[in-house]
Amino acid sequence: MLEWIQVEKRYGAKEALRGVSLRLSPGEIVGLFGENGAGKTTLLKCALGLVRCGGQVLLDGERVTGRNIARLSFATVEHGFFLSLSARAHAAFYEAQFGRFDRERFHVLLDFFRLPQDAPARALSAGQKNQLEVILALCQGADYILMDEPFAGNDVFNREDFYKLLLGLLRPQETVLLATHLIEEVQAFVGRAVLLREGRVLADVPAEAWEEQGLLAFVKEAYGYRADRVRCALAGSLGREE
Repeated sequence: MLEWIQVEKRYGAKEALRGVSLRLSPGEIVGLFGENGAGKTTLLKCALGLVRCGGQVLLDGERVTGRNIARLSFATVEHGFFLSLSARAHAAFYEAQFGRFDRERFHVLLDFFRLPQDAPARALSAGQKNQLEVILALCQGADYILMDEPFAGNDVFNREDFYKLLLGLLRPQETVLLATHLIEEVQAFVGRAVLLREGRVLADVPAEAWEEQGLLAFVKEAYGYRADRVRCALAGSLGREE
């Protein structure tokens, strides 16, 4: 189990996370949703020790350290790979570093995305770089796979087919925490939704909570979304001009 216990993080005067507690069990696929600045990326980085935070992050009851961090992987648009290395060279490097690296899955995903094996990462397009990042995170051999907007720069066809492929590739013990704004696209993929707002957990619910209305409608309702906000903004703008 991966746990955030009363996790807090402040950037200067801004509270990015305010007493967040969250548990992920083996085999879950969880969507992490929230407005820009809600704390999604910070929450993921706290688990990996990429930012210092208050509270605790525990992996099966132990703090995340160099001894167990290989059980976590991270796919981020900030990218964690080496620009001078090719996909093939990355596979060799990861295989040397991670004893559970899945080379068979690596080649399946490489073929799926049609990524070149021998071109340096710097020569890839923005979407291809994100694909390489996702592939490496999924093949590392981690039990908990954390993804932060992993589909940026990918076309809708690649994204739709990738969700289906991933469901077929994941092993029963592998857990995915997916932070994304593509709510409607992933609603059939995730089995649980965690909503953050201003650094706090607004909701944490299973798929049954939104199966009738749809995930996007559920999120809008939870956030108190106003359908007339554009009309009101435009009316205010026109009023000032008059």
